[in-house]
Amino acid sequence: MKYLLILLNLFPILSYASSSDSNIPDVLLRLAATQLQEKSLLAVSFDNAPHWHTYWKNPGDAGLPTTVKFSIDGQAVDLVEKEWPVPKKYIEEGDILAFGYQGRYDAFYELPQDFLDRNQGKMLKGEATWLICKHVCIPGKRTFSATIGNNLTFAVDGDTFTPAMSELEASYSALPQRAEWPVDLDMVLSLNSDKQDLVLYANYSADVNKNDYKESNLVIPYPRELLTFKREELRTDSTDLLYAKHPIDWDGEYEEPEINLPSDGRFQEPLTIKFLFLDPADGISKVIEKTFNVFNLDNSTSESFFSSLNPLQQAQASTTPIAVKESPDAKRSLWSFLLLAFIGGLILNVMPCVLPVITLKLYGMIQHQNESRARIFKHNLFYTLGVLFTFSLLAASILLLKNAGETVGWGFQLQSPRFVMLMILVLFIFSLNLFGLFEFATPGGKSLGGVKLKDSMLGDFLGGVLATILSTPCSAPFLGTALTFAFTGGDMMIFLVFGFVGLGLSFPFILTGLFPKAIAFLPKPGMWMDHLKKFLGLTLLLTLIWLMDVYGALVDTSIPVLKLHTILALTFFAFFVRAKITKRKIANILAFALPVLMIIQLLGSTMSSNTTSDGDLMATKQSSGLPWQKWSVTTMEQLRTQKKKTFIDFTAKWCFTCKVNEKLVIDTKAFKDMVSDQDVTLLLADWTKRDEVIGNWLQSQGLVGVPAYFVINEKGELINLGETITIDEIKQAF
Repeated sequence: MKYLLILLNLFPILSYASSSDSNIPDVLLRLAATQLQEKSLLAVSFDNAPHWHTYWKNPGDAGLPTTVKFSIDGQAVDLVEKEWPVPKKYIEEGDILAFGYQGRYDAFYELPQDFLDRNQGKMLKGEATWLICKHVCIPGKRTFSATIGNNLTFAVDGDTFTPAMSELEASYSALPQRAEWPVDLDMVLSLNSDKQDLVLYANYSADVNKNDYKESNLVIPYPRELLTFKREELRTDSTDLLYAKHPIDWDGEYEEPEINLPSDGRFQEPLTIKFLFLDPADGISKVIEKTFNVFNLDNSTSESFFSSLNPLQQAQASTTPIAVKESPDAKRSLWSFLLLAFIGGLILNVMPCVLPVITLKLYGMIQHQNESRARIFKHNLFYTLGVLFTFSLLAASILLLKNAGETVGWGFQLQSPRFVMLMILVLFIFSLNLFGLFEFATPGGKSLGGVKLKDSMLGDFLGGVLATILSTPCSAPFLGTALTFAFTGGDMMIFLVFGFVGLGLSFPFILTGLFPKAIAFLPKPGMWMDHLKKFLGLTLLLTLIWLMDVYGALVDTSIPVLKLHTILALTFFAFFVRAKITKRKIANILAFALPVLMIIQLLGSTMSSNTTSDGDLMATKQSSGLPWQKWSVTTMEQLRTQKKKTFIDFTAKWCFTCKVNEKLVIDTKAFKDMVSDQDVTLLLADWTKRDEVIGNWLQSQGLVGVPAYFVINEKGELINLGETITIDEIKQAF
């Protein structure tokens, strides 16, 4: 019973986590500043916590715009600002309209060479301020700075990250561009019926798809002094032409001296207003300007006509961008997420990535059938401690990487070629042990009783470690929801959820440790076990082959793969020499020296895993006969704008659950027929290697790993299908 008490004491944080407010993440916004030398630009990047949003220049009915101010050696300086990204439209609680951003976005400022030359050696400092909202709104302010030289490397005063240069360039290319005034767009200003404020009337006289504007504005006015724009109202006539109305508060009365509306309807100085215009001709938002010299003094005719039109049905209130449908259930309690984590961990026991190690553990339980109840319990307890220890180590690693600005998720360690290489070596050595080439023994051998490692408590502990590591390529049912809750909650949530996943993974062995008779159904030990051991060695070799494929996808050339094959061959020969040829120490040292030296050399060599891996996996997917294209945020947003049916697959070579979904759904004739019949565009996001762009985007959707599947339907809605899919679910989403 004392061991059970040790196990329970591993989780004293339950009461703290239950009482803490997990609705507000520890890190609400990460900031980065990056110089784009080729374009003479400075990019200021914002990364909001999942489901939280900040505001555009025109925040809407409420909110505050995000701003960035600059100074050099304490003196304010103006950097020319590029257009900000096209914002999303929100309807917040209380029917409040807002324009802003979720997830990651970038603002750009001109940084010309002559400016840098004039200020060499001086300190360039930026200060960003924002208001970030979800169920509450929290203001924030951060600074960043760099000494001006040939290359500007900015230090940020808090949580930061490193945006990919390719993503910054794509973000810059996607910024809205200035355009000439559309010939089909007409716009007039009028005095309102109270004769104190203004009304803006607009109409688009060409054909439009009015469904495009159920969740979007025809025009979004930029902020302008003297004017406060109210919410746009859209209507259509019998021929489906589109009309818009913007009430405007005249703020001249708050100026010093007061500026009144001209009584003759003619502005003393022309009034220029800038708009973000969603062009129905191509579905792209553009920046346009119109200068008003006069306004109508009588709007009765315009208002009467507008009132006679048919109101365009607007989207219902939502605290998320109304162009995106999301599925996370934020109302679940902490304990329900922990239950999901426990069940997900329990199901991991039968997932293909863990099954070889679980089978080995069952083999050990058969060996221990005749031991005392206390010893059986100790074997299973140490296996459980190995599982929980490794999950705690994974949680700690995730926190360190997150705090360093890295984007990590479930299975992140399999994006490291060095880690995968070490796993291959460990599994290979385990398989040689099962084939009888050697036995692990404790130091001192028979002087300590000749206790073999595979039958010791340390062997049980290492079995738990191995089971945990091999479980991370799989995403079991219920596990995705729990992990998303962990990654988007506070630091303590990660430890807590990972702990319950570990308890679920080890629960069958906790149960059989407490009730040894539960394994009475297993056959008695006998000679058959020696044959089973060889079969289990084969299962480890098959797992190793899969890891070799993953390793090949992570490294940039075939040279590390060839070196690793050589290491495995030399390792086999070294163990064979020791088992079958000679046990002389000099001979064994020489036999093992060469593979060990090669391992050290390979670990110290450059094995890049930071570039995207869009080669092997893309070629494999395309070879099935489907026209897969590489995913990017820009491509996806263009398809959403065009309302083009699209299926998006976030996957990785090391993801077992992805492979299962491919065999059961994506590689089937029914899926291919659906793609052909409905003219579906296919996008592939390969996360085999660590990719900040993919990781950040998944995080912005409340996801922490792969698989993940999305569709864009004919309304332009992005719908999350989750981690398991069926043909019927995909068709229903379309």
